[in-house]
Amino acid sequence: MISDKMTGLVQNSSVIRAMFEEGKKLASIYGPENVFDFSLGNPSVEPPQAVKDAVMDIINKESANFVHGYMNNSGYEDVRAAIAASINKKFNTAFGEENIVMTVGAAGGLNVILKALLNPGDEVITFAPFFGEYRNYVSNFDGKLMIVSPNTATFQPNLVEFEKKITDRTKAVIINTPNNPTGVVYSEDTITALAHILNKKQAEFKTSIYLISDEPYRELVYDGVEVPYLTKYYKNTIVGYSYSKSLSLPGERIGYLVIPKEADAFEDIIGAVNVANRILGFVNAPSLIQRVVAKCLDSEVDISVYNRNRELLYNSLVQYGYTCVKPEGAFYLFIKALKEDDIAFCAAAKKHNILIVPGTSFGCPGYCRIAYCVDYKTIEGSLGGFKKLAEEYSAK
Repeated sequence: MISDKMTGLVQNSSVIRAMFEEGKKLASIYGPENVFDFSLGNPSVEPPQAVKDAVMDIINKESANFVHGYMNNSGYEDVRAAIAASINKKFNTAFGEENIVMTVGAAGGLNVILKALLNPGDEVITFAPFFGEYRNYVSNFDGKLMIVSPNTATFQPNLVEFEKKITDRTKAVIINTPNNPTGVVYSEDTITALAHILNKKQAEFKTSIYLISDEPYRELVYDGVEVPYLTKYYKNTIVGYSYSKSLSLPGERIGYLVIPKEADAFEDIIGAVNVANRILGFVNAPSLIQRVVAKCLDSEVDISVYNRNRELLYNSLVQYGYTCVKPEGAFYLFIKALKEDDIAFCAAAKKHNILIVPGTSFGCPGYCRIAYCVDYKTIEGSLGGFKKLAEEYSAK
């Protein structure tokens, strides 16, 4: 028999993954060109040529042990130094290799830092809507996820409620900007106000509260929008980054944590993170792809492809009567469902072979997420179904 905890997790397995599997079934019945699967945030843009070149160059020129061997649990020193220098150049920071820990994607990084920080019963705050796996990541280490209700007018964080939710058990706050599922970028005013609240509450409770910034979509922004780099606003910030989207490498599972020296208990956290990396079974981030990303720090994917999708989908759906805050980053639209029950609405969309994810999965009932990291023709093909769906509800 499996554990009681896992029994519950299996029964409530990811709605997003379930939709993805449903899409494959529908494609086998109706043909892939007639199924419009917007369920999974799987990048549709090819990795930069520099990534392919780096893979071949490293494999052909370096020794097998250099490419495939063990290294420090933090990752290769030269890779970490290169990443630190790149961050410093972009954001005018002052990090060194000692501030970087290579991780198995951003998900691995979040689990590593939560393992390092949490005692059973510690509270972690996040803002709805949020990436649903945060529930499991916090539960993995017997923490308690505290959810701030959404500000559906703008989807900027609800800071009034946030301040009230901070207690002497609050150990960390997770934010995600550009946000999955809304595509909203948290403004500098929002970040400044959030940092002020955290500083005030740290003083009040005489505790350290760590701000964990989950940033897999940092480079995917449009219309000249800038994403604030959070370590410059709050000293107890820890950044979790992934190359899954910025280099279109989701399956390679490569990312890193940034832990500033200014953070409270820096040395202890670094030591704990390294041990957590090992005992969680990661041991170290994948060796080959560490070397690859270090050679591709100035490379980027062609986000004009995503922007073209964004413009067509957003403008069309608004025209049909859907309500949505226009995303500034990532590759998601978060539309208001045309009925209160978002799960039932997604089921209705499926009748048009359109697969979208209910907002309930993101802690925000009444909304639905559309991942527009798909072929442009998929969006074009789906528009008739979206229009018919809107007409069905407007006629009721």
